[in-house]
Amino acid sequence: MNINGKHYRTIWTSPDHRQTVYIIDQRHLPHQFVIEELTTLENTITAIKDMHVRGAGLIGATAGFGMYLASLAASDHTFDEDMNRAGKRLCQSRPTAKNLGWAVDRILMATGTAPSPTAKREIAYQTAQEIADEDADFCRRIGQNGVSIIEQISKAKNGQPVNILTHCNAGWLAFVDHGSATAPIYAARDAGIGVHIWVDETRPWNQGAKLTAWELQQEKIPNTLITDNAGGHLMQRGDVDLVIVGTDRTTHTGDVANKIGTYLKALAAHDNNIPFYVALPSSTFDWELDKGKDIPIEKRAGSEITRITGLKDDGSLETVRLVAEGTQAENYSFDVTPARLITGLITERGIVKAEREAIHRLFPEH
Repeated sequence: MNINGKHYRTIWTSPDHRQTVYIIDQRHLPHQFVIEELTTLENTITAIKDMHVRGAGLIGATAGFGMYLASLAASDHTFDEDMNRAGKRLCQSRPTAKNLGWAVDRILMATGTAPSPTAKREIAYQTAQEIADEDADFCRRIGQNGVSIIEQISKAKNGQPVNILTHCNAGWLAFVDHGSATAPIYAARDAGIGVHIWVDETRPWNQGAKLTAWELQQEKIPNTLITDNAGGHLMQRGDVDLVIVGTDRTTHTGDVANKIGTYLKALAAHDNNIPFYVALPSSTFDWELDKGKDIPIEKRAGSEITRITGLKDDGSLETVRLVAEGTQAENYSFDVTPARLITGLITERGIVKAEREAIHRLFPEH
């Protein structure tokens, strides 16, 4: 998508210098646009763990390129063992997003039967690039499939703007391009359908305030920032026509793990008869877990709740403490929304009910 009118992906390499992977360090947005270079496995683990990159699709793509960087450092004599160790380290960096382990396994499978370390390194690079390209293409197709939902609501409103509530950032910054929850929004804009986006702030990292609102501003899509707790009130007032969120892991039975607070939005939408959709590429499905309660939920440092970073008048960034010294905090990053609260899942293959039989019909290979 676009930054100041110039197209970017969230992760890329240079054809002339493939030993370096470039990312947008999202910790500095929206105040500073910083491109970071990744050259080692350790760089990549830090980028994922410390939220330089975030979002299911982008974490997967970064893990793919991290495995490629690991292949450059792997010994010719112990290549497969070194790669397996690298994969385990990457998978420990963030536990909830399914795309991370999926990308690691894909690289390991692709390189496993190659005849030489040189061939394995080339295959690792090509596979990492395929993962990134597929993520962008799948998100584009999610937009093509999901725009019909917005179009139907627009027709029912006689062409009045469709008010869509988002949660966290499931935009292009969370993937390689297009995004998942935002892809139908961009497709609607491109089709001339009027939309307005309610963007909740999404404490404690404020991905909605810092990333989604900025991303939509760059794309010139009308949006309004709200507090996390305002969503239910807006639904009661009739000011929300549709909720679209992303997901970091979805069971093959339709339960969804997404940024903490998603469950509350789903409950409010259900109580007010508002459609609640989840947009995801198929790489986010967990084909082994039956129940959402079994999804590992990441718990991060309490300091992310007790402190906040913002822009000072002099243009510098400053982190301040919000609470009394010694305040204890529990920081759960995700919650689980049960399938019964979900109107449908928007995937690259189409829109499907959040239930086992329907999901398996759409993805019979699993």
